[in-house]
Amino acid sequence: MVLPLYNDIDEVTGNTPLVRLRRWEAKNGIKNTRIFAKLESFNPGGSAKDRTAAALVKDAITTGRLTPGTVVIESSSGNLGIALARQAILHDFEFHCVVDPRTNETTLALIQAYGGVLHPVNEPDPKTHDWLTARRQKVQDLLDEFPDSINLDQYSNPAAFTAHSEGTMAEIFESLGHAPARVYVAVSTTGTVGGCIAEVTRRGAPTQVIAVDAEGSVLYGGARGERLLPGYGAGVATDLSQRQTPTGTRRIPADRAVEQARELARAEAILPGASGGAVMAAVRADIEQFAPGEDVVVILHDGGTAYTGTIYNDQWVEENLSPADPS
Repeated sequence: MVLPLYNDIDEVTGNTPLVRLRRWEAKNGIKNTRIFAKLESFNPGGSAKDRTAAALVKDAITTGRLTPGTVVIESSSGNLGIALARQAILHDFEFHCVVDPRTNETTLALIQAYGGVLHPVNEPDPKTHDWLTARRQKVQDLLDEFPDSINLDQYSNPAAFTAHSEGTMAEIFESLGHAPARVYVAVSTTGTVGGCIAEVTRRGAPTQVIAVDAEGSVLYGGARGERLLPGYGAGVATDLSQRQTPTGTRRIPADRAVEQARELARAEAILPGASGGAVMAAVRADIEQFAPGEDVVVILHDGGTAYTGTIYNDQWVEENLSPADPS
């Protein structure tokens, strides 16, 4: 076997593995349905946001908005910050990232390791009490402060859809060789789920695309509330979220996400992030709906290494989350 050679690290983005979760199936009594995980942690920056960042940057370069030396200012709960800090090196621009206290320390350190400049928001929006709203306002303030700066706007830029229609979802079809019955996707900016919906629609496939949201998120008609975990859910109905409609929505509380992240780690030696735990919780809740012979795909947006101080830390869980209902 001849292994490929790459001329640039960006060429490694995408074509992530699709892995069957046999042990998790057995542990949960699943006999006639196959569950597969799309492991986006295999992207060079460790998450699906590598795809999004590359698409956003490519679009900005193509349209002439982004040239060497440009200052790019973006809001992120973590993974896009890492991905854009990497893109800044590859395309010679300056990256400033607005973050809030929910972003874990490992992620902040990684953004800085790649040369990104952090701008913390220390208080939520005073009217909505939402961190995302506060971060987006800080972005606007910084755009005024830095001349000739731009915002790629992951919350409304349709390039995010392209990244996941031509990439993530197309790869799932190719790996399976047919349409899956269901795809479960955690939502925040909704670029990934929107891209999956677009590709399923383009192919005329019968695949159900299920959005996995957080309790306390306002996406798809949700009620605003406290959200402790980064990576899924939003306090603002993003522009992208209003351009597509998933087949269904599952709202997962933080304790369930933590519980199922840990279960997947112990069953399969796959360590998911918080949103991955939420996706597995949604699948676990839907098991009785699966028909014999179905293939179900879960997209695990990132790995859990950056979460060892939170969702995989017993003390943090005990201090921040009530115990999950064992039923």
